[in-house]
Parts: sequence; structure tokens; C-alpha cells
Amino acid sequence: MRARGRCRGLRRRPGPCGGRCGGRGGQAGSWAPPPPAPWRPPAPRRPGAPPPPPASSLSATRSSRCGRGRGRGGSEPGPAPGPGAGPRPSGPEAPRRHGCLRPVPPQGHTQDTNSFFMCRRLRALGVKVARISVVPDEVDAIAGEVAAFAARFTYVLTSGGIGPTHDDVTFEAVARAFGERVAPHPELVALVHKFFGKTDAQCPEMKLARIPESSCLNYGTDGRTGGAFKYPLVSVRNVYIFPGIPALMERALDGLAHLFRSERTRFHSRAIYVAADELLIAPMLDQADAAFQGRVSLGSYPDWANNYYRVKLTLDSESEQDLEEAYRFLTEKLPPGVVVPLVTDCFSPAAAEVYGLAESGSALGEKVAAALRTIEEALDRYSLAQLCVGFNGGKDCTALLHLVHAAVERRYPARQEKLQVLYIRIVSPFPEMEQFIQATVQRYKVQLCTVEGSIREALVHLKEQQPQLEAVLMGTRRTDPYSRTLTPTCVTDPDWPRYMRVNPLLDWTYRDIWEFLRKLFVPYCILYDKGYTSLGSMANTLKNPALRYTDPRGRESYRPAYELENEEDERTSRQ
Repeated sequence: MRARGRCRGLRRRPGPCGGRCGGRGGQAGSWAPPPPAPWRPPAPRRPGAPPPPPASSLSATRSSRCGRGRGRGGSEPGPAPGPGAGPRPSGPEAPRRHGCLRPVPPQGHTQDTNSFFMCRRLRALGVKVARISVVPDEVDAIAGEVAAFAARFTYVLTSGGIGPTHDDVTFEAVARAFGERVAPHPELVALVHKFFGKTDAQCPEMKLARIPESSCLNYGTDGRTGGAFKYPLVSVRNVYIFPGIPALMERALDGLAHLFRSERTRFHSRAIYVAADELLIAPMLDQADAAFQGRVSLGSYPDWANNYYRVKLTLDSESEQDLEEAYRFLTEKLPPGVVVPLVTDCFSPAAAEVYGLAESGSALGEKVAAALRTIEEALDRYSLAQLCVGFNGGKDCTALLHLVHAAVERRYPARQEKLQVLYIRIVSPFPEMEQFIQATVQRYKVQLCTVEGSIREALVHLKEQQPQLEAVLMGTRRTDPYSRTLTPTCVTDPDWPRYMRVNPLLDWTYRDIWEFLRKLFVPYCILYDKGYTSLGSMANTLKNPALRYTDPRGRESYRPAYELENEEDERTSRQ
């Protein structure tokens, strides 16, 4: 049996989609009139149109997270409309619940970003994405999943598989899910002719016009122009079929947001960042979950790549009062000192924060002030084209780069010229170090020059490649080998390429470096959080035994480098 929901007749008559579903006037030959059926698809609303009355919406439970949250009314919804079924009833509290389908090739040739965007966008509209399914480009697989999702969820959004090629089978699969056929839609046939100049029914472009028989066409609003989209989005009952190209999908969802927006629901969220392992805080999470079951959704997400927190806790609720109560409950239960602020950008405010520290009068502040004076003297003497910063990803040069960045930003706030950074690449570097260097280049927006060999060989190559360079800022400390007699500025030895070596950190200690980095939340190489205190190559660097301990589960573990108690042990792990 074909589902109803199409317009028919020789004259243009509005159907349940306001005249945009099914056949059009003068095209009745390609759209046979369907027999009556008890189910009718919901009429899509144009932007600015009033929402349908609550009784026309579909009921379901709602939560704030994809597949893991526990929302209000934790029971599963009853059957949703399927072939021959009527719409589910709803009351004044009926929320909306979505499922998303993403047909993709199983070989891993594409990377899905659509699911992430849909979850975030729909959540902003007051809607929960309850489940996401990735299915292969196979008609039966897609059809089975669509039928199951359509029966369970308020709306189903698919993305991908609606192009002109052999593996674009979503329209066919959705039709099969509802026991329908695909057929040319007159309005889409006209659009294919308009956009592609094609009229042959067998041409690849015409595949875009062959859609399930009970389809509706939804014309969204272009956010850039304010006008209606020139090409519609196809929907069948409660299934909305989006393109797979991320830019097109995002534009379509934004333009059709009015179809999914819930005016009655707003999600409230808080996040807590914890500098402790998840196992340590698990009992507190269990207490909070039990205390706020059904009122607040609590999530716990370990992060092994962040220098400043280990776990991100999320709290989501439809009640702001419940959310704040849960937030207070949890922060009081967590161990003292483990809740830390989230700093995602220490680079933009670097000038104000670094110079503020220099003027603080603290012991560290005095060393920061002395380092800045050395850097500023170099900036007085050399242009940015004549200067570079030595950077190998280690803790000392990371502190140096942040200091230089602050000084340059303060002196040249509107500069276009990039600060130059010299990376002397050693044999067998740690992959984590190489990744950190590339990430640092992006964060500070610097120009990276990579040379290989010993320091002397590297400087010879550098002089050949960039003869305009005259000075190199280096993160050398007096405790480094052969550095006890250095001065803040000194020329290289006579038998070396001639450069001015600028050493702003000579009088800093190991503890000074770590206090500076962590006080300002400067990102550093993650290896320092895994037991390494001094980094060379993979061939000559081990974890520092002074940081070794046994964790509560009896496993050998290592504390982070900034917890090293005796500074003289800094290089004991270098062979």
C-alpha cells in the first residue's frame, strides 16, 4: 500500500505539505493517485509560519547527549508512525527525539563530520539526538535502519547517498523502508532541467529527481541571502534526507531549523575540569549520578593529551535549578584542589599576562622581568627578519617562545611579519615531540625553519639558507652542559658560523620553568606528563626513575615532570 501525502489532480492543489509534496498540476501522469491510508506525513513549515498545534507533533523522550544521556522521562517511546500506522499522540510535554543515519563506504574513504554538526545544531534547537548509525551504501541495510529509526524516533535525519552515481542509493532505500517505489517528481525534473539542461529520463542527473512516492519537498531559507533555497530537501514521513557534503548539509539544516526547533525545551549545561584520574573520582561520580538520576545527565570524558586536566565532566539538564544543584553537589564531593579552570587560549592575552607577572614583585616575576629585558634589547638591536628563536619542543624553549611571543606582541601589535623559529631536527625524535612542534607552529603562527645535523652543522646550513639572520634566541640555562660561564648575549665561537646568541633564561631554574608554564597554562609536550624530565632522542632518553611510583592497582606509573623534587635529577634519564 502506498502511503498518502501527495497532491494529485490536473490543477495545482495544496496537499499536506502546502502544495510541495507529490505531483504538480499538469503532471498527473507520472504520479498515480494513491489509495487512502490512515497515515499522513506532517506538513513542513515555511520560515515564519506558526508551529503546528502540540497534538500534531510526535512524542518521545528527550535528553541532552547522544546515546549516553539520561533525560527526563527515561522510558522509551512507543511505536512511531510506520507504513499504515497513525501518528503517535502527544501531550503538552511531548519532547522531540532524533536519530541520524550516515551511509558511508566501509573502506574508510570518508571522515564523518556531519554527525558532530547535527548533534550540536539540534541540541541548540532543544532536541536530543538519541542514536547515530553508520551504514554501508547498501539498499537493504539502509532500508532496515530507516524503518527501525522511523518507528522509534520523532524525526530521522539521513545524510549522504543522494547523488547521481551508482552508490547513491538513499532515496531507493528510504522508499523500500516504507514499501514505496521511487519515481520522477515533476518539480525536481524541472529543476534538473533548469540546473543541468538535461531532459533524458535515463541521464545520471535525472537520478536526483527520482524520489520515494510520498515525498515532500522542503524549501529552507538561505541564511546568507534571506531567500528560499533554490533546491529543496526531500522528506518522507518523519525521515529527512540531507546531502552528505558537509557544507551542503550544514547549510540545509540551518535553513530548515524551524522544522525541528522545540520552543518548550532548553538545555542547560555545565562542565567541570578535573586534574585527577577518572578512577580516583569514580565514587563521587556514582554518588552524584544516584542523587540526580533522571534530572541531570552526567558524563565523564578522560583526556590523556591535555596538560592541565585529566577528565572533563559534563552536566546537562532541562532544569537550570537541578543543574546548579548538581554542580554544587559534585564540586563539594570532589577532592580539594582537583578542579581546575579551562584555559584554551593563553596566546592572545600573552603580552598582558606575561608583563603582568613581570610586574607582580614575586620571585618568578623578577626573573620574568629580567628575561623580558634581554629579549627587548635584542628587539632593539635586530629586526624580526634578523632574529629567530631556537625551538626543539623542550620545556625551556617552550617557555622562551612564550616570552618572546609576549614581547613581540606588545611591541608590534599590528604586525604582519611572522616570528621565525629554528628547529634543529635530531636523529630519532619522539613522534610526540614532532607533533607538539607542529601544533606550536599553528598556535603561535610562527614561521618554522627546519634543519638537520649537529648544532654547528645546522647553523652552517641556516647561514646558507637565510643569510639575513644575525641572532638566535635560545632557551639555555646555566645548569645545561657547557653553559655555566655564558652571558645573556654572546657571539658564537670563531670557528662557528657567526651569530649572536641571546640567552634570556640563563638564571632560571628547573622549578622556575615549570612554575612559569603552568601558571600561565602554556601547552607543553605531553611526554613531560608521562615521566620524562629532559628530552633528547628516542635512542638516549628514558623516563626519570625519580618519578616512578606504584599506583593503587599495583601498576608501575610515573608522576609528571613538574613534580620532580630534586632538580639535580633532571637529566639522570638521559644516556
